[in-house]
Amino acid sequence: MSSAEAVTGAIARRGLMLVLSSPSGAGKTTISRRLLDQDDNLSLSVSVTTRPMRPGEVDGTDYFFIDRDRYDQLAAAGDLLEHAEVFGHFYGTPRSAVEAALAAGRDVLFDIDWQGTQQLKQAAREDLVSVFILPPSTAELERRLKARAEDPPEVIAGRMAKAADEISHWAEYDYIVVNHEIEASVAQVDAILRAERLRRERQTGLTGFVRGLSRKR
Repeated sequence: MSSAEAVTGAIARRGLMLVLSSPSGAGKTTISRRLLDQDDNLSLSVSVTTRPMRPGEVDGTDYFFIDRDRYDQLAAAGDLLEHAEVFGHFYGTPRSAVEAALAAGRDVLFDIDWQGTQQLKQAAREDLVSVFILPPSTAELERRLKARAEDPPEVIAGRMAKAADEISHWAEYDYIVVNHEIEASVAQVDAILRAERLRRERQTGLTGFVRGLSRKR
């Protein structure tokens, strides 16, 4: 039995789109990985991107790495649920895989920014659950960015400069989690996911289930 069946009592359910957004370094990627490791009914939406592959990344697992011409073709054809430019590179979510997962009752996790979240809200608000991850302070955010040792100082400075604009969109999200400590933040987002799975509107099998209860009287 999947974790979704355990939560819903095997009543048929439509999947949901769980969006995590934050300024770079606030912890959304770590939280995403923890959730994926512990929940067998949650899968990561793999985006397309035009940015270069980083050391350790795998094409088709972390991203689908494509060139700009292919990206423009997908966007023009409406094959991306959302797409945006971030730090000079382009990102987008393939539509068909997500729609198939939701119809099958599987939940899809998105690690995207506020621009992509706005587009998903316009495309499928009823399927969307959005969570914004805030850092405890700007000083801690900068410390985490430096500790990753992934980017040169000028890139870190650019990310810090952009953080204030990203944080300004916090009120557009359904839930806010301040990431003081990673284990507590993972537990909070997990609680949000479990509660949202129980929304009446998502449990498509409830009508038949309740009718069955009435017939058993």
